[in-house]
Amino acid sequence: MVQRLLEPGEIEALDHTAIPRLLLPEARSLFTARAARLRQLANNQIKGIPVGETLAGYLNMMAALVDAQAAVIRTLPAETFALPDAAGIQMAIDHHMPPLPVSGQRPATWRRVFDAILDQLDGLAASQPQLAAVLAELRSLEAAQLEGCADAVLAELTEGVHPLHAPFVAAALQVMWTARASQLDAPRVQPLVTNTLCPVCGAHPVASVIRIGGQSQGYRYLQCSCCASEWHMVRVKCSCCESTSKVAYQSIEPEEGAPDPANKANDPSKVARAETCDDCKTYRKIFNQEHDLHVEPLADDLGSLALDLLVGEAGYARASGNPLLWFNAE
Repeated sequence: MVQRLLEPGEIEALDHTAIPRLLLPEARSLFTARAARLRQLANNQIKGIPVGETLAGYLNMMAALVDAQAAVIRTLPAETFALPDAAGIQMAIDHHMPPLPVSGQRPATWRRVFDAILDQLDGLAASQPQLAAVLAELRSLEAAQLEGCADAVLAELTEGVHPLHAPFVAAALQVMWTARASQLDAPRVQPLVTNTLCPVCGAHPVASVIRIGGQSQGYRYLQCSCCASEWHMVRVKCSCCESTSKVAYQSIEPEEGAPDPANKANDPSKVARAETCDDCKTYRKIFNQEHDLHVEPLADDLGSLALDLLVGEAGYARASGNPLLWFNAE
C-alpha cells in the first residue's frame, strides 16, 4: 500500500470530524493551576525555562494576582458572569463572529470583578508598600479612566496605559470573559474567517501549546489571552500570517548540554520554543505538553522572557503581548 503525507490544507479538512476544534476553559481550576505554575517558574523549577531573580519577584506578584482571580471566580454570584441573550449569541454564531466579543460594549459587572480582585489583594498589600500604592492608585481612578484603561487593554494598546495598572485591569477582564466562555457549548461556536483570532471573543492568542491526551493528543492549540479558550491550528504554520513556507523554531540550550537522543520525552529544550516566521518577521511561543505535562501557556510565556530577548535580538517582533506584562511607550 502506498502512503503519502497530508498537506496542511488536507489536515485542516479533517479538523471538524477528527480533532476537537475548540477547547473551552475550566474556569474554576484554570487560575489555581496558573498561580501554581507561576510560583514554580519563580522558583526556577521548570527545566527549559530559566528565570532570573528580577523576574522571579514579578512572577510571585502575578501569582498572587492570579490567586485573587481564582478566589473571585469562586465567590462572586453567578449572575455576575451572565451570558448575553441567546438570540445575540446565535446571530454571532450564524455569521461566524465571536459570541463574546472583546470589542464593543462590555458587561458593567466587570467593575464588580475588578473591585473584588483589589479587595482580595489587600491582605498582601499590608506587607508590600509598592503593591499598596498601586492598589490605592487603581481605587482612585475615575470611572472614565478605568473604562479607558479597559478599552486599551482589550485592544492591546500600550499608548497611554499605565504599565502597573494594566495587569490588574486585564486580570478582571480575564475573569469576566473566562467565566462566560466556560458556559458556552463548544460545538456550536463557529471558526472565524481568520484562524489567528479567538473564535469565542476575537482576542489574540498569547501563545500556542501542543496538547496530550484523548482526541487532542499531539495537536497544537492557540490559547486566547483573554478568555483562555483554545482553538486548533495545524503545526508548522505561522499563527500570525498563516504562512507555512518560512516557519522555524528557536529555543534556549539547556545548561546541562544536549539532551539524550534516546530519550525523546522530557527534553527541556522543547518545553518552550519561539515559532518564528520569516514572511511576517514575527514570533509567538509554543509550549509542548509532551515534554512537560504541566505547561500553562500564559504563565510559561510570562516566565520565558529570556527567550523573548534572544528572538528579539534576532530581528523578530512579538505577534501579540501577554496581558500580565505591559510596557509603556518609553
